[in-house]
Amino acid sequence: MDTLFISDLHLDSKRPEVIRYFTNYLKNLSKDIGSIYILGDFVESWVGDDDPAEGLGELFEQIKIKSKYLDIYFMHGNRDFMMSEYFCQKLGMKLLPDPSIISLHGQDIIIMHGDTLCIDDHRYQNFRKLVRSKSWQNEMLKKSLKERIKLAEELRQKSSQETESKQEIIMDVNDQEVEKTFLKYNVNLMIHGHTHRPNIHISKFNDKEFKRIVLGDWYNSSFILKYTKNKILIDKTSFI
Repeated sequence: MDTLFISDLHLDSKRPEVIRYFTNYLKNLSKDIGSIYILGDFVESWVGDDDPAEGLGELFEQIKIKSKYLDIYFMHGNRDFMMSEYFCQKLGMKLLPDPSIISLHGQDIIIMHGDTLCIDDHRYQNFRKLVRSKSWQNEMLKKSLKERIKLAEELRQKSSQETESKQEIIMDVNDQEVEKTFLKYNVNLMIHGHTHRPNIHISKFNDKEFKRIVLGDWYNSSFILKYTKNKILIDKTSFI
């Protein structure tokens, strides 16, 4: 069976064409697909499991249906880390830790959202450490839904403003951190998202070759990586 990898869909009711495309994609999913890995930032924002999730009802139902026939895995990103394991289970998705090691067709692969590789962005890493803490999340969930939605919007606006002033290089992965991760987990293939810079990077160190596949975002087109026994395929469909 083949495997699909996606990330950074940033699903939002303001972009119904993306929700509609992915919903229809699942409805017409090829029978040779055995599993789907969603590597974070599945939705634009998630403030708790009482999130209204506007426009996502039909898609969520389709995920429930498909999860009866194939494995659907989900990993938190920097936009949806408050989606609980309980909620994932209700949808039929299995929540994975970041990073995780999986094996496909005899190949060990490390999969990640990707933000932990961007260690040169110190401000972001400090923020990540804060919001991923149980104490911060517990305090967040004590707020009303209205307050949480307002705070999430403020944080997104602040992040967008800071991104405009940051150097491009610090928002990408740190090469030494990538090498360190490969060696730590003893793998030579990595798949991640987050940076919105789709590419296949080949590097060599310690007399070995390593491959890092970066998934693309879904702002202007879909980006689906299909991993088969013999090759890697990328499916892109424009929304414009």
